[in-house]
Amino acid sequence: MKGKTIDQIKIGDSASFTKTITESDVYTYAGITGDLNPAHINEVEAGKGIFKTRVCHGMLTAGLVSAVLGMQLPGPGTIYLGQELSFTKPVYFGDTIEAKVEASEVINGKILKLKTTCKNQKGEVVLEGVATVMPPRA
Repeated sequence: MKGKTIDQIKIGDSASFTKTITESDVYTYAGITGDLNPAHINEVEAGKGIFKTRVCHGMLTAGLVSAVLGMQLPGPGTIYLGQELSFTKPVYFGDTIEAKVEASEVINGKILKLKTTCKNQKGEVVLEGVATVMPPRA
């Protein structure tokens, strides 16, 4: 399986992936990364914070963007070079997140920039930014 080459991608091409964030997802991510921040895994402590309940790790949400890049656009064989991102709203357990990427710029015929956006089930933007990737070669 091979993703799209730079010549097969047009500015404006897009792809997306949707996932509902579960408690298990957050605990698995915390265990893998070692990020055991109480804001994510301790309901009592999180209840004292600004969101009043546990929230998903921001980088777990960003990982959904990686899934789109690595599996759909450009797809398998893509090299992730960089990501600028802003977390604009919290993601709560049970939220359904749509991660979307849209091709926005080609640099030197080898590098692709893509607008990256994650929205929750209410259509609210929870993450936005720009990914820089090297699509697979022909």
